[in-house]
Amino acid sequence: MMRMPPFKLHTPKTLNDALNIARELSNEEIEFDWIAGGTDLLPNYKWHLNAKPHVISLSGISELSKLNSNHIGAMVSLHDLAKSKYTHPVLVKAADSIASTLIRRSGTVGGNICLDTRCYWFNQTEQWRESIDWCHKCDCGTEADCRVIPNQNTLCVATYQADLAPVLMCLGATIHLASVNGIRSMPLHNFFELDGMTRNVLQHGELVTHITLPEDVNEWKGDYQKLRQRESWDFPEAGVAALWRMGTKGPTQLRIATTGLESIPGLHLEEANNAISKWNGSNTIDTLADAIRKSVKPVQNTWYSPSYRKKMVKVLTKRACAGLIER
Repeated sequence: MMRMPPFKLHTPKTLNDALNIARELSNEEIEFDWIAGGTDLLPNYKWHLNAKPHVISLSGISELSKLNSNHIGAMVSLHDLAKSKYTHPVLVKAADSIASTLIRRSGTVGGNICLDTRCYWFNQTEQWRESIDWCHKCDCGTEADCRVIPNQNTLCVATYQADLAPVLMCLGATIHLASVNGIRSMPLHNFFELDGMTRNVLQHGELVTHITLPEDVNEWKGDYQKLRQRESWDFPEAGVAALWRMGTKGPTQLRIATTGLESIPGLHLEEANNAISKWNGSNTIDTLADAIRKSVKPVQNTWYSPSYRKKMVKVLTKRACAGLIER
């Protein structure tokens, strides 16, 4: 069913107004969603995927659109992020690889980071899901089983398929959250929770306000590589970000992160640190790429098979790290 379900739209002009609306709805035990660009939420609503009766728009809150070298507001559009002179080159590449120009003009940084996890048993019309006796992530009150891993409905294995998070994690990003209870922040890699339904640490009524990057962000070089079916639309079936700082004899710091492979993006600190400690040029990159391949655990819920995606992780890692030996 592609007909949009009814909901009431709230359009606050300040962050405090938005949080007050969230508090009032929460006090009345009324469910709601935040909406940023709507490029993910609205298609899900049309498919009747966990739609809520109230939606609070963040588009009119100007304080969430600040952008400079060390501060990225949650409402900064993907297009503006990719075109800004302040944006790190690897983040530019990741942002510019997302979907199409029209979607990048609507989609936002906060929306991409908080992207709902995806699964081809979940991202379907209501009639389709009903025909297979529903899906654990959107069971419509039926207590449906997981279609990917049957006979368990304690953990959803829907896949996180957003592009910005792995690059931002490698850049040492901090994410900042706000609610009526106050503000808090944490390293971005601590924001995600390994469950396709929970997805992240956001509490009820809480939202992402901005991302900050360390002062040395421009000292990091690197690349982002992704696997997808088509250039103009598809989510990454696998994505690898590699960022490093170079010394006279090789990298002094190295970070690798992946996306599109599990329910959260992965930051592979141990594998990267092992590579630095045993640095030997291209041989080390081969060993590192194989270690990343072994560490990821994709499941059969996207269009490419888990075995192919694991193999491509090795290829993508080697491509992303090519700049380490091209000196």
